[in-house]
Amino acid sequence: MKTIDLNCDMGESFGNYTIGRDDEVMPYITSANIACGWHAGDPLVMDAAIRAARTHKVGAGAHPGYPDLMGFGRRKMALTPEEIKSYLIYQIGALQAFCRVHGVTLQHVKPHGALYLDAVENPETARAVSEAIMSLDPALKFVALAGKKGETMRRVGEELGLQVVFEAFPDRAYTPEGTLMPRNQPGAVVSDPEKVAARALDMAHGFVIASDGSRIILDVQTLCVHGDNRKAVNLVKEIRARLEADGVAVAPMAG
Repeated sequence: MKTIDLNCDMGESFGNYTIGRDDEVMPYITSANIACGWHAGDPLVMDAAIRAARTHKVGAGAHPGYPDLMGFGRRKMALTPEEIKSYLIYQIGALQAFCRVHGVTLQHVKPHGALYLDAVENPETARAVSEAIMSLDPALKFVALAGKKGETMRRVGEELGLQVVFEAFPDRAYTPEGTLMPRNQPGAVVSDPEKVAARALDMAHGFVIASDGSRIILDVQTLCVHGDNRKAVNLVKEIRARLEADGVAVAPMAG
């Protein structure tokens, strides 16, 4: 039986601002990428997210990003590899502390937003991210973009000894080159639950249809739904139902 993980970006509220519907999404996913306070999140939100992950037996992952709260971590920043490495150690280490308090083992690390996209394109960024993960815990899984565009992340992560888990995004449109369509372009975010679920099933079976109608081959172990998508709850429900109806088991990232 084909098995795939269903993850969601979570813990993105902070202070008086509530972003996403974490409590409603958590029962339907198998892994959570939890913001670490720099692009979103705060200590109280991080604590609550780890407790919720423990309650629902969801794999907990760190979702560190650039120090860009106002831009939600989606703006590029000119940082040295040393800065990136230190920033990630700081963020992942903070979430690890909450995991330790609540008896949870941190499962994975997935860079957020612009940091993720920079790691896709830039070997130095991918290496800084990988070195930060290795320095904290070599058993942590490194989530990377599935397909040819994620080859840099895969190669660098595996060279350093990390287990790389390949990810696809059913709620995002893909360019013919195999990367995510920029959010400022029409149709970049897909919100219709039936369309997203159909794309998730395609991805589970190894491909995605790009914006020009071409087929891109993908080796996918985990599917991501963005928690700030207003229909995230409906999306994860529909995705899980469609996958299981097709005989695809939904389970945390394979170890």
